Amino acid sequence: MPILDRYLAGAVIGGTLLALGVLMPLLAVFVLTDEISSVGEGGYALSDALWFVTLSMPRYLYQVFPIATLIGALVGLGQLAARSELVAMRAAGLSIARIVRGAMAGGLLLAVGATLVGELVAPAAERHAIAVRASARSGDAVQMSGQGLWARDGHAFINVRRIEAGAALSDIDLFVIEDNRLSIATHARAARYSDGQWLLTEIERSRIGVDRVEVERIERARWDSLLNPRLLKLIVVEPQALSVWGLYRYLRYMQQTEQDAGAHAVAFWTKLVQPLLILAMIFVAIPVLLGSARSSSTGIKLFIGIALGILFYLVSRTFTYLALLYGVSPALAAFAPPLLFTLGALIVLRRVG
Repeated sequence: MPILDRYLAGAVIGGTLLALGVLMPLLAVFVLTDEISSVGEGGYALSDALWFVTLSMPRYLYQVFPIATLIGALVGLGQLAARSELVAMRAAGLSIARIVRGAMAGGLLLAVGATLVGELVAPAAERHAIAVRASARSGDAVQMSGQGLWARDGHAFINVRRIEAGAALSDIDLFVIEDNRLSIATHARAARYSDGQWLLTEIERSRIGVDRVEVERIERARWDSLLNPRLLKLIVVEPQALSVWGLYRYLRYMQQTEQDAGAHAVAFWTKLVQPLLILAMIFVAIPVLLGSARSSSTGIKLFIGIALGILFYLVSRTFTYLALLYGVSPALAAFAPPLLFTLGALIVLRRVG
C-alpha cells in the first residue's frame, strides 16, 4: 500500500478509535444507570450490574460502529484538512479518487474488525450477560448457550431451543434426574403460557427403568415450572445480538413453521449490510471535509458527524418500521439508507470536484 494511502487510512482508524473511546464510556454509563434501578431485585447486586454492563459492551460497540466511523473519519481526516495536508495532497496531483481509496482502505480494516466483534465476541458475551442477570434476579440456575436456554427446576433440567414472542416456546426437552440417573426424558414440540401454567403440545415421554424404556405419546399436558414470561424477558436475546448464522437458522425455522419473523429478518439483513455501511459512512465524510473551509474547527466537524449520524438513525428506523408494519422487503429496508446516503455524498462530491 502506498505511503499516502497508509497515512489516510491511519487517520480514519485513529479518528474512529478516538470516537469509540468517547462513545463507549457514555453508553456504559447510560446502560448502568438503567440497570441500577433493578439492583436489589432478588440477588441482583451492583457487582452483577457492572458485570452485565461490561459483557453488553461488545454488542453496543458493534451497533455504534458505523456512527463512530463517520465521526472518526470527520475528525481524523479533518485534522489533515486543518493542517492543509489534504490541500497539499491535491496540489501535488492527488485526485479525489485517491483520497477516497486511502480512506476506504482504513474503513475496510475497521469493517473486518467490526464484523469479528459482531459475529464472534458480541453474541457469546450477550448470552453470558443475560444468563448472569437472569440467574441473579431469579435466584435460579439459568444459562443461554448455542443450544438454547438451559434451566434447572428441582430435579429436572430443561432445554428450550427457541423462545418466541407471546410467551411461547418451541422444541423443549425435560430431563428428570432421580437417584443420580436419568429417569424421565420428555420432548414437546411447543408450549404456551396460560393461567399460570405451561401447556405442552405434541409430547413424547420416555420413562427409563433399570431394564426397559416405556415410551408414551400425549397430545397435550400441563406443566408447572420456574420458567414464566417475566423470567423469559430477562433471558431472551434480542435479534440484533445474534450472529448472522444464528439469525439465518432462526429465519429458516420460522419459514418452515409459517410464522412471522419480521424483526429477525430485518436484523439479518442489517447485519449483512453493516460492513458496507461502515464504508458508506467514510464515503459520506469525505465530501463534507472537502466542501468545508480549511479553518473549520474539529468541534464543527464533530457536530456535523453527530447530526448526520442522527439523520441516518432516523432514516434507518423509518425503513425498519416500514418493513415491520407495511411489509416492505427487509433487504430493501436494510440497503436503502446507506444507498441513499452514498448517493447524496456522491452528488456533493461531484460538485466539490
